[in-house]
Amino acid sequence: MVADGLEGVYPRLWRFALSLSGSRAGADELAQRTCERALDRADQFDPDTHLDRWMLTMARRIWLNEMRAQAVRRGNGLVSVEDADLISTEYSADANIYLAEVFNAIGALPESQRETVMLVYVEGYAYKQAAQMLDVPIGTVMSRLATARKTIAGKFPERSAMP
Repeated sequence: MVADGLEGVYPRLWRFALSLSGSRAGADELAQRTCERALDRADQFDPDTHLDRWMLTMARRIWLNEMRAQAVRRGNGLVSVEDADLISTEYSADANIYLAEVFNAIGALPESQRETVMLVYVEGYAYKQAAQMLDVPIGTVMSRLATARKTIAGKFPERSAMP
């Protein structure tokens, strides 16, 4: 069951790993370690639950354990959007510039807000699902998102004032 679902979950897992690690190499490593752990612990997976949620929770725990083991964070967990190759060629140059600015603003958020924004706004999880994955109350998810929205909106006053 787990092995069969890895291919479908991997893109979301990698994006989430990128938001945590801040680098492509870090995302590759974290996603790989998560897949290995998921395969090793496949017998612990409940088929009545969602594989993506299980794996994203696992990735977050692996990341947190690594961070706790390190005395100093590597590069504050940030990567420039240009280095991450996330710019789409489907949009206009202006749209890509704006998207890059928004992604950089998200990257500058504190880690707890950044991972919450990624889960809810980028990956599309419901507040309750994100709360379960982050092991926090739903009110904490709502508070983190509200604070993140306010912080990001403050960086784009011309867009915030639009009707």
